[in-house]
Amino acid sequence: MSVKIFSFIIISAAIFAMPFSANAQNAKNRIVIPDTASIKATDALTHKDSLTLASDDTKIVKKQKRDWATWRPEPKKALWLALVLPGAGQIYNRKFWKLPIVYGGIVGCVYAMTWNNQMFHDYSQAYMDIMDNDPNTASYNQFMHLGAKITNENLATYQNLFKKRKDRFRRWRDMSFFVLVGVYALSVIDAYVDASLSEFDISNDLSLRIEPAVINTDNNRNSLMSAGIGVHCSLNF
Repeated sequence: MSVKIFSFIIISAAIFAMPFSANAQNAKNRIVIPDTASIKATDALTHKDSLTLASDDTKIVKKQKRDWATWRPEPKKALWLALVLPGAGQIYNRKFWKLPIVYGGIVGCVYAMTWNNQMFHDYSQAYMDIMDNDPNTASYNQFMHLGAKITNENLATYQNLFKKRKDRFRRWRDMSFFVLVGVYALSVIDAYVDASLSEFDISNDLSLRIEPAVINTDNNRNSLMSAGIGVHCSLNF
C-alpha cells in the first residue's frame, strides 16, 4: 500500500513538473533565435541603408532658378494680364521701361478729362446765368477780365463767347476719354505683340542690298522694249 502511494506521488510530481520544463525550453529557444535575427537585421540595415539615410540627410534641395536668357513669355497670358490691369502685360514681358509711357499716358488722359469736365460745368453754369438776365446769378463774373463789365451792347458777344467755350471744353473732355481708351488699347496690343515677337529670331546678318537689274516686261510686240533696267532690292534677316 505504501509503495502504491509513493509511486502515485512520484508520477504526480513528474506530471506537474513537465509544463515548467517545456516553458523553460521554449523560452530559451525564443531568446536565442530572435536575438540572432535582430542582430542580422540590424547589420543589414546598417550596411545597406546607412548610405541612403546619410545621403538623404546631406541632400540639399535647391529650387531651380528661372533662366531669363532663354525664357519666353506666353502671348495669351500677356494679353489677359494687360486686359485686367494696364501695364501688367509689360511687367510680364519684362519690358519695364514701357511702364512710364503707359501710366504717364493714362494719368495724363485722366487729368485732362477731369479738368475739361470741371471747366465745362463752370462755363455751362456761366452761360445759363448770362442767358437768364437775372442779376442775382452772376457766376460768369469769375471769367471776366479785370475792369470788364457786361452791358447791353456787348451782352450778345459774351453770350456767344461763353457758349463757344462751353462747347469747346465738352469736346476736349470727350476727346480725352477717347484718347484714354486708345492708350489702354495700345497697351494691350503692345503686350500681346511683344510676347508674340519674342519667338521671332532675327539673324545677325541683317542687311539691305540694292543693285541694278534687268527687268523683263514680256512685251512681244517690240523686242527692243521687252526688257528694261531697274533696281533690285533684297533684305536679309
